[in-house]
Amino acid sequence: MNEENKLSRRQIISGLGASLAVAAVAPVLSAEGATASASAASIPLKDPTSAYPKPPFKVQEQPWPALASKMEPRPDHGETSYKGSGRLKGRKALITGGDSGMGRAAAIAYAREGADVAINYLPAEEPDAKEVVALIKAAGQKAVAIPGDLRDEAFCKKLVDDAVRQLGGLDILVSNAARQQSNESIADITTEQFDWTIKTNIYAPFWLMKAALPHLKPGSAIIATTSVQATDPSANLFDYALTKAADTSMVRSLAKQLGPKGIRVNGVAPGPVWTPLQAAKGGSTPEKQRNFGGDTPLGRPGQPAELAGIYVLLADPLATYANGQIYGSAGGGGLP
Repeated sequence: MNEENKLSRRQIISGLGASLAVAAVAPVLSAEGATASASAASIPLKDPTSAYPKPPFKVQEQPWPALASKMEPRPDHGETSYKGSGRLKGRKALITGGDSGMGRAAAIAYAREGADVAINYLPAEEPDAKEVVALIKAAGQKAVAIPGDLRDEAFCKKLVDDAVRQLGGLDILVSNAARQQSNESIADITTEQFDWTIKTNIYAPFWLMKAALPHLKPGSAIIATTSVQATDPSANLFDYALTKAADTSMVRSLAKQLGPKGIRVNGVAPGPVWTPLQAAKGGSTPEKQRNFGGDTPLGRPGQPAELAGIYVLLADPLATYANGQIYGSAGGGGLP
């Protein structure tokens, strides 16, 4: 047999082998593709203007800090809707304000994405916190509950240390807990209230980030909950708005400092979202509560569940180029 015939035979055999391999795999790929297509097709489009409750809302007031479980309507944190896909498998997260609001939505989502989660909350929020712990465990993940007041520097350091010890490390820090009180005039803001807001919203994130830093390795993420109040402040939220402006600058500055170390720092800026901040005594005026979120282009407030995906994105190892960013979610109003 000459070289030309040998080459032709080798080409034929090689081509036949490749064809058989393709034929063997094709049915599997087709089946998987069909399943994925069918799954995708089974999720109907949802009109965002009517996806959740719209104003007018029942005026309600609870003692500070208020419970999500006693709100009407009860906020949606993704308890039944959020479906995970392993995006945070093996991660270990600490979330402040993890009993309700965006912190609770993030805790549920992180657990269903494969992360072990520690949550912090005030002792008065224990009923809500127990629900979150149960949801984390139901997702098959480790849940750690650490109640305490973030206005205490020593507690913030202990909170991080306890979370690291019980989780076996720390990859994600979500600084979410906040204090908000409504006052029509700066003259009505007492030094005690101003100090409470500043300690909760600025000092605590600073203490927590500082304490967490020695435990964070390249690839870790810090996420802070800021607000549209940082760039479009309401007249009646003077002290709260200025703290959120500070948190926004904190994110952008720290991202530049920690970026070279491989640690990403980002923020989430919610607009009007239905959380206990609205129902807590002094958190909002009756008129604002009744029409809450009605002036947004979507005509309603957001629900914590609608922001869960943003917190997941910012912790996701695939989002390695997201650093120093503020991700807004305000229904079409506000900045960023």
